Amino acid sequence: RMSWQEFERLVDDAESDRELRWVLRHCRSAEDLILAARKLGYRVTRVDLQRAIEEERQELRGDRPVAAAAEATALTGGWDDARERL
Repeated sequence: RMSWQEFERLVDDAESDRELRWVLRHCRSAEDLILAARKLGYRVTRVDLQRAIEEERQELRGDRPVAAAAEATALTGGWDDARERL
């Protein structure tokens, strides 16, 4: 799926780009994060963010390993209720 590949690219770029990471961490909601990412040229969707958050939660519970989704919490600034905001 193309948008998931874009989400993975966003995560990879955020891991190596301090300014991008700062922008994303200062988003106050999932909608803000998606809008910021789109303004920066990433074609990501709310579904991508939901998927990443859920996969990270599964990883934290020990359900399964995750690749790009491992940074979802960092990207959302650690929202406790990130899933509910989506």
